[in-house]
Amino acid sequence: MTKMTQKAAVFAAISQVLDFEEGTNVGPHMTKELRAQVNLILFEGFRKGTIELEKEYSDSDLKAYVSGLQSNWIRKDTRLNGNTKYVAKNPGSRAGSGDPALKAARALISTLVEGTADYNEVKTFIDSRVSEIAASKAKVTVDFSALPEHLRTKYAK
Repeated sequence: MTKMTQKAAVFAAISQVLDFEEGTNVGPHMTKELRAQVNLILFEGFRKGTIELEKEYSDSDLKAYVSGLQSNWIRKDTRLNGNTKYVAKNPGSRAGSGDPALKAARALISTLVEGTADYNEVKTFIDSRVSEIAASKAKVTVDFSALPEHLRTKYAK
């Protein structure tokens, strides 16, 4: 049995409860009652195993997940958002969120006054740490055979 993707499931559920033309912005038309109907359809689909789900959730956690899932795809799916490309409001705001030093520095900076030397010092650390993390995630392959001999000898390991 083939499971439906979450994106397809949200589109199908919204299509089931709302009569709309594909490419219409459905957000303004989704009343509290319609959203509840879509949530129920998605919840039941997850429980029946007809929609892809990577991990198990309790009923209360799944209800919260389904609500966020619906909001997510109403924003991102061009068939539901008026054919507009999704643009994140705060791109990069979650960068390094798993790094303990960065997390602590962000907490610290929130206690400091912007424009002070202390604030600028912590801000500099945050910016450099985010750059380090981004650089470590970048997948760069270097063709060492194309480098001049002195660079190849120094950097090829």
